[in-house]
Parts: sequence; C-alpha cells; structure tokens
Amino acid sequence: MPVSGSQKEENILTKIYLTQDGVTDIVAEPVKDCWICMTNPSEEEREVIQELYDIDPDDLAAALDEEETSRIDVEDNYTLILVDIPTVEVRNDKNRYVTIPLGVILTKEAIITVCLEDTPLLNLFTGRKASQFSTHMKSRFIFQILFANAKLYLRYLRSINKQSETLEKSLHDSTENSALIDMMELGKSLLYFTTSLKATDVLLDKVTKTAAIKRYPEDEELLEDVIIENHQALEMSEIYSGILNGMMDAYASIISNNMNVVQKFIAVATVVLSIPNIVFGAYGMNLALEGMPLATSRYAFALIIGLSILLSYIVYLYFDKKKMY
Repeated sequence: MPVSGSQKEENILTKIYLTQDGVTDIVAEPVKDCWICMTNPSEEEREVIQELYDIDPDDLAAALDEEETSRIDVEDNYTLILVDIPTVEVRNDKNRYVTIPLGVILTKEAIITVCLEDTPLLNLFTGRKASQFSTHMKSRFIFQILFANAKLYLRYLRSINKQSETLEKSLHDSTENSALIDMMELGKSLLYFTTSLKATDVLLDKVTKTAAIKRYPEDEELLEDVIIENHQALEMSEIYSGILNGMMDAYASIISNNMNVVQKFIAVATVVLSIPNIVFGAYGMNLALEGMPLATSRYAFALIIGLSILLSYIVYLYFDKKKMY
C-alpha cells in the first residue's frame, strides 16, 4: 500500500497526497491530514486501510458496487459519503454516459476516496495550489468534490444536448433506425443522470444538517454554490430528458412516414413501368402477322415505343394529380 519513491512515476491504483509548502503532491505513506485516493483497489489495499483507520470493510467496498446509491453514514470514528458521479463509456465507437459511485470517507486523520475508475473529477485536485485546495481542509474538500461533480454533470449534459441536436438534423429524411437508437441511448444517459442528481439533492440536504461534517463560515458560500449547481444540473437533465422523449416519439412517426413515402413511390414506379412491359409482352407473343396491328408497318417499332411511353406518362399524370406519391 505505501508508495515508494520509485513508484511515484508509475501508474499505480492507490495514491497518497499531502498538501505541503503550498502544493499538493504524492507522499510515500499515509500521514496525518493526507488524502488517500484509491482507484479500484485490491483486497490487500483495502485491508491495509481498514486496519489503519478502523473502517468497516463493507463501507470501504461500498463504492465498488455499481448498484450503490448516494447516501451518508455517520459512524463513531468516520463518516462515509457515497455520491454518484458521471462517467463516459465507449460503446460501438460512441461515447455513452453512465454514473458510478464515489466513496468519500472522512476520518480524524485522513480523507479517503474510493472509486472504480480513474475519474477526471478527482484529477482536478492533484497539483493544485494550497489557496485552491488543501488536504488539511477536509470539510472543504468534500464540498469541492460535490461542486466539481455538479459541474461535470453540467458539462456532460451540454454534450448530450449537442449530440441530440446533431441527431435531430439527421432524422429529417432518415428511414433507418440507427439515429433513433442513438437517441434512445442518450435518453438512458439522461435517466441515469436525473436519478443520480435527485439522490445527490437528498444527500446535500443531509450534509447541511449533519454535525459530523464541520461547516466553517468561509465554506458556507461554497456549499450554497454546490446546492445551486446541483439543482441546475437536475433541472437541465429533466428538461433535456423531456425534449428527447418528445423528439423520439415524433421522429419515430417521421421515420415510419418516410418509409411509407418510399413504399408509395416504389408502388407508383412499378405501375408506371409495368405498362411498357404489357405492350412489349403483347407484341412479343408468337402470333400471326395478319392479326397483329402495325405488323407490316415500317414504323411499327417506333410507334409501339411511343405508345408505351405515352401510356406510362398518362398514368404518371394521373398519380401526380391524385397526389399518390
């Protein structure tokens, strides 16, 4: 679990940060007021932290369960905060948005974060100056995580909105289901976001009321910003979800109508093109020359071709007048 000097440059899963001399940097082992950042930790790593800070194994492993929802648990010697954070999955060469739990454990000696993935949310705090972030200010760190989380939701929501607008343009003349399926995937992402943001809203209400997380006067404005940003993200998610659901219903009908138009065009074209086949078929039968009209005329071929075209054009005009394609 401790990080040796030779390991600092490697991509290790568990890193320990400490703010000193105005900069947050990696340290070799857990010390007072450090931040232990655990990314999909092994059982061995979890056991070391459990013993070191007397944490219930289930609480430390809670963030590794994708089905966990946002909540706050206050124990005798630590406080567990679970919050859903947005992340990007690549499926079928396209970005899909889902949520995963992030666990934040606040102890007297350190603050511990546990997540399944190396999230950009936590990477925001590495290398920051002490004026912006410090591992010594544990309560503020929690509020900063929640604030950054709301900002990340807003960023992904804007991306989802842009993708839906692009899909909207492609659906006007579409007769395929691929764009509609993409919209369904975006709808699922918005559903995940809305559910998670609602749970986070409840979590924030509990955070403001619990005495386990100390609130300092200088942090009040930050906490207020967190609540406002989360509300905004929730409202945006609900609005985009409603718009997208309406678009899906409308464009499902449009795609069906476009397909009907294509089928009507094919039907009309089949009827129009079948007339020359009838004429040519009649003149192609093995009949006596005496009974066949124009059989002895030197202009028979041109006349028959002209007649076929004329009949096809008359039928076309009829369909055009009736608006049947």
